[in-house]
Amino acid sequence: MIDLHSHLLPGIDDGAQSMAEALELAAHAVACGTTHMVCTPHLHPGRYSNTAASIALGVREFAAALGQAGIPLQVSAAAEARFDSDLVTLAKRNELPFVGEWKGRQVLLLEFPHSGIPAQADKLTSWMLRNNIQPLIAHPERNKGVMANYKRIQPFLEQGCLLQVTAGSLAGQFGPATQALAEYLILGNHITILASDAHNMRNRPPNLLPGLRQATRLIGEAAARKLVEDEPWRMAQGHFSATSIA
Repeated sequence: MIDLHSHLLPGIDDGAQSMAEALELAAHAVACGTTHMVCTPHLHPGRYSNTAASIALGVREFAAALGQAGIPLQVSAAAEARFDSDLVTLAKRNELPFVGEWKGRQVLLLEFPHSGIPAQADKLTSWMLRNNIQPLIAHPERNKGVMANYKRIQPFLEQGCLLQVTAGSLAGQFGPATQALAEYLILGNHITILASDAHNMRNRPPNLLPGLRQATRLIGEAAARKLVEDEPWRMAQGHFSATSIA
């Protein structure tokens, strides 16, 4: 399986805080069937001062540590970009770390504030789509605005935005309301990617299996596996040109 949303790079956001913790998470991911992971630390000006260059350095150090530890996880670097006007500036400077490519557009994992969808958010996503950037909206099922009114996500779907849902949400790990919304999205064929959004071993482990099992119950095994194998590989294979998922 291929995981396109995780916070394993140590010490740069609210995910793994040390290399030892990062390696523990990586070993768990492999034990749960993940072979490839795009590490996506927060890109959140004013809170986490990450850049494309610093994230790339972090993933190189992590990859070296994985090799030394004998953990067979292929890793690459991108970011989970917080909704902010600075994203336009970063895009114009070619400084956005993308998770992959989709139908000729570069894919940006875009996070809205958990409290709701900001006013004019659709203006930013529209600008992105016009400028060859494909928004992949992170965990909309955990957004309080969407949870209060699922129709809030509809304009973004109509624009052509993609959705990434947390595997744990589908499995009920974030409560029944989040699970119900995740199930609505998957049954409506609105989800492109399931990912772990892993942060730690306590309550956010890098385990796609519970979500995959629930997805299989809802839409069948073939369609469920597309969300953790085919579609993420289609999107991110450029990060792993020398490897395969066989």
